Amino acid sequence: MKHIFLESHNIKNLHFGFGQFNYHLIKGLYNAEVDNFKMTLHAKDTKPLKSEFGDYFNYKSYNSLRRHRLFQIKKKYDVWHCLNQNIKIEPFFDIPYLLTVHDVNFIDEVSQDLDHEVNLRFQKKLNRSHAITYISEYAKQSTHQYFKVPDVPEYVIHNGNPIDNITLPETHKPKATTNRPYLFSIGEFTDRKNFHTLVAMLKHLPDFDLILSGKNDTSYANGKLNDTINQLDLKDRVIITGKISDLDKQYYLKNCAAFVFPSLREGFGIPPIEAMRFGKPVFLSNNTSLPEIGGKDAFYWNHYEPEYMANVVIDGLNTYENNQKALSEKYIAHAKNFNWDKAAKQYIEVYSSLL
Repeated sequence: MKHIFLESHNIKNLHFGFGQFNYHLIKGLYNAEVDNFKMTLHAKDTKPLKSEFGDYFNYKSYNSLRRHRLFQIKKKYDVWHCLNQNIKIEPFFDIPYLLTVHDVNFIDEVSQDLDHEVNLRFQKKLNRSHAITYISEYAKQSTHQYFKVPDVPEYVIHNGNPIDNITLPETHKPKATTNRPYLFSIGEFTDRKNFHTLVAMLKHLPDFDLILSGKNDTSYANGKLNDTINQLDLKDRVIITGKISDLDKQYYLKNCAAFVFPSLREGFGIPPIEAMRFGKPVFLSNNTSLPEIGGKDAFYWNHYEPEYMANVVIDGLNTYENNQKALSEKYIAHAKNFNWDKAAKQYIEVYSSLL
């Protein structure tokens, strides 16, 4: 029996993209019912994983000491899958190594100096790879733009949509909501998410409120975002919920007038396709991976001047309202193209090619 190691310890962060990726890929691998090799999950807390997936997987408990050479995992697995580009846990032996690249945002956010330790560490991961998967064509293109990619097989495997089946009870309602029409967005409150531009835009959309969800105990939330809200006197029209449950997220997506996502950099961007699953119009930045993921029926901002952004929303909502049934059907069909079971089968094909 061949053995594949999934370096998946970021599954602990289910409110973040890497955690979501790890969990849904693992669930897709479980649904695939593979019987020709065995997979090992690496996680800090293995109990909930064992409870959900039983003995389908093997399990190994995460320890941060394994970042150091002396304490590295010394079992010779047949394939080692590094589930994102930031992981510092590496195998002790030179074994078949699959690297999944979500983005190279650290080039813009940390340093463009290729001799910086973050960039050097990523280049080493590329160098040891026997195959590379990317979550978008954009992630592949930007990796090649900045780094020396080895001559190994490369694959683009799009993420699935976490909201495959809508499970929202009719009686469910979050504590924080509004009786007015609202725009919705979600993500960690960082400069990259660019949420303050939505607040500035809101000043030109007097008929709408704005609901923002996600991890908001950040310097960006307490600084630039909060300052913009106060300067424009929009405290009564901007609702900040913090982290939310899956059912709260489904409620906000189902009941919003539109989903708005002015992100500056995305390796993929799952929230827009979650909104499309509800047949909702989405307004996105026209950059990085977002046009690839949003498709031709999404609406796009080319820049972030507030009145211009508001006009794009007004025009887009008019287009949507005049073609609501047809566009909603297109959005739902587009969202269903992104499927975790399909993605997992593509990863299994990559594993098999390395065995």
